[in-house]
Amino acid sequence: MAGSYRMCMCFTRKFKVTKAGPPHDVNEAFFKYTDGGTHMSAEQLRRFLVEVQGDGGVSTADAEKIVDQVLQKMHHIAKFTRRTLTLDDFHHYLFSADLNPPIGDQVHQDMTKPLSHYFIYTGHNSYLTGNQLSSDCSDVPIIKALKRGVRVIELDIWPNSTKDNVDVLHGRTLTAPVELIRCLKSIKEYAFSSSPYPVIITLEDHLTPDLQVKVAQMITETFGGMLYCPECECLEEFPSPEELKYRIIISTKPPKEYLKAEGGKDKGNKSRKDKDSDDDTWGKEPLDLVSDQEDGDVSDTDTSEDSDGESQQPGVSAYKRLIAIHAGKPKGGLKEALKVDPNKVRRLSLSEQALEKASENHGTDVIRFTQKNVLRVYPKGTRFNSSNYKPLIGWTHGAQMVAFNMQGYGRYLWLMNGMFRSNGGCGFVKKPDFLMKEGPHGEVFNPKTKFPVKKSLKVKVYMGDGWHLDFKQTHFDSYSPPDFYTRVGIAGVPGDAIMKKTKIKEDNWTPVWDEEFIFLLTVPELALLRIEVHEYDMSEKDDFAGQTCLPVSELRSGIRAVPLFDRKGEKLNSSRLLMRFEFVQD
Repeated sequence: MAGSYRMCMCFTRKFKVTKAGPPHDVNEAFFKYTDGGTHMSAEQLRRFLVEVQGDGGVSTADAEKIVDQVLQKMHHIAKFTRRTLTLDDFHHYLFSADLNPPIGDQVHQDMTKPLSHYFIYTGHNSYLTGNQLSSDCSDVPIIKALKRGVRVIELDIWPNSTKDNVDVLHGRTLTAPVELIRCLKSIKEYAFSSSPYPVIITLEDHLTPDLQVKVAQMITETFGGMLYCPECECLEEFPSPEELKYRIIISTKPPKEYLKAEGGKDKGNKSRKDKDSDDDTWGKEPLDLVSDQEDGDVSDTDTSEDSDGESQQPGVSAYKRLIAIHAGKPKGGLKEALKVDPNKVRRLSLSEQALEKASENHGTDVIRFTQKNVLRVYPKGTRFNSSNYKPLIGWTHGAQMVAFNMQGYGRYLWLMNGMFRSNGGCGFVKKPDFLMKEGPHGEVFNPKTKFPVKKSLKVKVYMGDGWHLDFKQTHFDSYSPPDFYTRVGIAGVPGDAIMKKTKIKEDNWTPVWDEEFIFLLTVPELALLRIEVHEYDMSEKDDFAGQTCLPVSELRSGIRAVPLFDRKGEKLNSSRLLMRFEFVQD
């Protein structure tokens, strides 16, 4: 494929998209396992997969299937005159994101522990199509989130304009409402389109008792037997994701408390301005959060003391029976809110600033609370443009529901998507054991501790390809082919966080870097490998060319094809990197 770039009125420069050959390591592996030959048999491929790629359970039959898939893809023939791979075929296989991905796609973790043992893929204001102030409310972003594997959907429910039905909207803003029943029906239809594990609906309830009765009826009629309703009002322990497969769970505060808590979250939000926009089109570089002035520790759904009083309208008890995960906060300060009740479990919601304050002053209490109870963290109220915050503070303190604006964008959302590529993308990721256990003297994990290096990760960036198929020839530069470079780094506990980058490869659609980086990991269980490709621009801001984020604990060792995603997290059709991953125990 050739491209012309206009230099001035008089002449143009012509460039050809040249196909880069296999890297040295690929050549070397091919000749080693073929004993210097020109074709690789299925058995030779099997040995390579076991010894270099670390795929221990691969049989010769598995290798034969791979050979057939490669030949069919490369040569478009159904009947093969040969069952061996040439060097080009072998390189094509290694550089195929479908055939040789960097992480697995199967659920492999123990799913039989209580819900509190898992990080859960959680949305915030899941019904909004855009910003928090004036975008439309719709079931479309809910469907999109469920298809991506999100397991917690948040709905703010309000009386409609005639006070006889229920709408979903962001209260006291200009957001256009959508009917609750439409959202519920879409949740039912798409809940298990990407994962069999439970969907939790968190309700932020602003309803009168008669409308709560109506909502109970809607939920019951919509979900029927899919709905999980516990036999007793207060659970001593949450059920497991395995027990709750294909079930819908309701989480909110028992109804009486809403009458006390009316108006909490939206107080002072009548006049909002769009601020806090990110520095650039792909979001700020993730740095440690700088806390704003504390403006309340808990959300409006969690501001009143739980009460067993039953001064409720007849029928409201039906609504209360639907609530499987009770939200609520006892009276008192943050330390009181984090006390563990041995007889019942509950959900507590903290704003991102409140969590940061809690992690500074009561970090061990937060972790102990999350060993049995559920902690939900939500974005601060000034994120009007639906931006997000650093999720690692929540995860390193055991918070199960780190709620994100899934319709947003930016590097923090890339980290969120990366974390939930774990465990087959099922939306539940088992927390590391050290977050669930106490030491012999009652001590718990402290993410600020300087730990010794547990393992080293060697990452080699060989080359990239596919941009000429995904982007116009002048997308990056009007006058010449792009100048790509790759940024590689770690997001995790503060001591592990770092970013590095390759050299810039000028005027090349298929750059070859062949550079290796070593990352020393003290808490590899919570580490994410960050990968970004940019195009260098001498006169302006560098252009974005793709990104991905991969959980370090899930990385498959060996030479792998790494698919790239756009800013919004949508997979690019062809753009990918060829990389190598190797773990060294320290």
